[in-house]
Amino acid sequence: MNWLAADWSLPGIRAVTTLRSGPGVSPSPWEMNLGDRCGDSATNVAENRRRLLELLALPAAPCWLRQVHGSRVVRVNAPAGPGWDPPEADGAFSSDPHAVLAVLTADCLPVALAATDGSVLGVAHAGWRGLAEGVIEALVEQMRSSGTELAAWLGPAIGPASFEIGPEVKQALIAADPGANGCFAQGQGDRWLADLYALATRRLRRSGVDRVHGGGEDTLADPRRFHSFRRDGERSGRMATLIWREPN
Repeated sequence: MNWLAADWSLPGIRAVTTLRSGPGVSPSPWEMNLGDRCGDSATNVAENRRRLLELLALPAAPCWLRQVHGSRVVRVNAPAGPGWDPPEADGAFSSDPHAVLAVLTADCLPVALAATDGSVLGVAHAGWRGLAEGVIEALVEQMRSSGTELAAWLGPAIGPASFEIGPEVKQALIAADPGANGCFAQGQGDRWLADLYALATRRLRRSGVDRVHGGGEDTLADPRRFHSFRRDGERSGRMATLIWREPN
C-alpha cells in the first residue's frame, strides 16, 4: 500500500496519509514528496501531486494550505481549480461534496475530522505550536455549527518515545489544559518526552469529539514509510493527509 487509511468505518468518507515509499519521481531523500517548500524541485513536486490524483482517484485536486503552525481555520466553498491560491491556515473544513481537503506533515500531527452523516469534513495540521494555539478546538468549533456528531482520525506523527521537548514547550502545551501532565514522560535533565496523540485526544474529547481513531505511529522511528523533519532536517519531504467524499 502507498498510504495509511483511516479506520473509522464512515461510509463514503475517505481519509488517508501518503507514505514516503509511494510512487514519486523525486530523488532520495524526498521520494514521494508532496511539499513545495522543502528543497525538492517544483517539477518533481508537480508530478508527484499529479500522480497522487491518479493513485487515490481523487474527485478534484487537493485544497492545499500555506501552513504556518498557527490556529487559523478556513472554510472551503468549492473544489480547488487551476487558479487555487492556497490560503495561509493550518486547518480547513468544507460541506462541498467535491472538495478534497489536505495538510502536509513530517512529524506534526495530521487530524482528519468528519461529521458522521458526511455533511462536513475537516483537516488540521497540529504540531505542538498548533496544539498550543488551539487549532483542533478552532476546527471543531467551526464544524460543530452543523450540530452533527464528529469523528476524528489521527494520522502518523512523531511518537511519544521520540518527541523530546524542553520545559518551555511543555508549559505551552499544558497552559490551556493543566490536566495534560500525564501526556509527558521525564527525559534527560530538564527534557521531556511528549505524546502528541494523547494531547490531541484530550483536546478532541474536551471539545466533544468522543470517537477518536488512529495514532500509534512514530514518523521519526520509521524512515522506510515516513518523512521526518527531526530525523532528516531541511531535506525532509512531506506527506499529505487528505479527506474527501467518494463520488456517488
